[in-house]
Amino acid sequence: MFKYFPHTDSDIEAMLKRIGLETLDDLFCQVDPSLKINRKYDIPNSHSELELKKAIKAIAGQNKPLLSFLGAGTYEPFQFSVSQAITSRQEFLTSYTPYQPEISQGTLQYIFEWQSMICELTGMDATNASMYDGATATAEAMFMAYGQNKRPKILISSALNPRVIEVVKTYAKYRGLTTELIATEDYQTSLADLKTKLNEEVSAVIVQQPNFYGIVEDYSQYKDLISANNSLFIMNVDPSTLPVLKTPREWGAGIACGDAQPLGIAPNWGGPYVGFLATTAKYLRRLPGRICGQTKDVDGKRGFVLTLQAREQHIRREKANSNICSNQSLMALQVVTYLSLLGKQGTKEVALRAYNNAHYLYDGLIRTGKFVPVTKAPFFKEFVLKYCGDAEKLQNFLLEKGILGGYRLTDREILFYASETRTKEELDLLVRLVGECDVR
Repeated sequence: MFKYFPHTDSDIEAMLKRIGLETLDDLFCQVDPSLKINRKYDIPNSHSELELKKAIKAIAGQNKPLLSFLGAGTYEPFQFSVSQAITSRQEFLTSYTPYQPEISQGTLQYIFEWQSMICELTGMDATNASMYDGATATAEAMFMAYGQNKRPKILISSALNPRVIEVVKTYAKYRGLTTELIATEDYQTSLADLKTKLNEEVSAVIVQQPNFYGIVEDYSQYKDLISANNSLFIMNVDPSTLPVLKTPREWGAGIACGDAQPLGIAPNWGGPYVGFLATTAKYLRRLPGRICGQTKDVDGKRGFVLTLQAREQHIRREKANSNICSNQSLMALQVVTYLSLLGKQGTKEVALRAYNNAHYLYDGLIRTGKFVPVTKAPFFKEFVLKYCGDAEKLQNFLLEKGILGGYRLTDREILFYASETRTKEELDLLVRLVGECDVR
């Protein structure tokens, strides 16, 4: 606990004496006095440990545990205790990039394992040490495409998560790129609209699988169409579905990106997340961020180092592919432990459980007579239904019962999510409460 203790008066006095000063005001004498706040803060007096624990428990007691059917980009996977124990080890709690391999083999090894797992899931040849989140990974994928063909326009499916679209648009704006949305048809990317918008200015086409509405889209015609235009095909994908669905590589995408949060990272006030960005060998040198490689030391033992660093901003400066110089390796470690504990068969079973839960819930909600389908398109673990009344009133009713009742798209339409952690009893509870609700 010593690392949480503040400096004592004697500590401060010793440090000031060391640098030839007498007071803290002397230390900050170069700061303009007008910038200083000369008032007392409204902060309570110090507490004993017992008092502090009781106060914190009282605050925490205001939290209301909710049964969640809300996804829309943030999901609720199971967290293994051993995974949390490993990622809480102090040796891993650093933002330092492991430039010195001789003292960083543990960190470099789990980064290498992360890269191996992401490549296996996506079917791609290479990936990096991780990105901040899925949205920034998608934006960096856009920059990869622009670096490859120097074309100024990006086509984005309207069925991509709207928050990801916002981030991509922001990144594009300050890089001098333009973005245009591809229309949706039946809650899916319109192939017809894509064909009308593809031209020699288009650098890349960005889609999502499953899309924001939970639908598993058919992208079988996209590769040839986009390649014929000499553009790049970028697929934002939910990695938890890949043990069951076709990989981005199988769909013909040149770049795969997304958020690995569904792989064992619990939702927690908007973070933390961990993005991934993977590509084929053709675009390897366009890949931003750190890449860990496997090698042998002078004794012939396996070792790990950062490799292909000539691509990066600390060497190429303004000519680098990207200015990103950090990652989310601690969260990547949590993903590595999660996938290692499950194994190939386990990850497939988890994906199928989420799939089965979603379809069981879908059928149950339809049976209430208060929801109607909006499409016949196949879905995975999320789906959209149209409510017979006011969707907001239904959600408020469910919230009073301790349930987060999906993501409201319109006054009538709700996007529901069924986590693999949901039990049959929990799914039945939502269906029963919807049936009992008489708000219109």
